[in-house]
Amino acid sequence: MTTVLVFFGVLGAVAVLLIVKLMRRGSGRTENADGLLIEQARRHQARDDRTSFSSFSAHNAPPTQTDSYRRR
Repeated sequence: MTTVLVFFGVLGAVAVLLIVKLMRRGSGRTENADGLLIEQARRHQARDDRTSFSSFSAHNAPPTQTDSYRRR
C-alpha cells in the first residue's frame, strides 16, 4: 500500500511540476522579425499539410464513404 501511495505521490508531483513549468512559459507572440517570419512559415506549412493530407484529398471520398469504413 505504501508503494502505491509513493508512486501516486511522485506522479502527482511530476504533474504539478509540468503544470508550473508550462504556466511560467510565456505564450505571447514573438516580437522580432525573424521569429514572426518563422511563425508565418509554420502556419502556412500547417495549412498546406491539412489540405494535402486530408481524408478527401488522400482517398477522394469522405471518411464515412470509404470501403474500410463500410467493412466494419
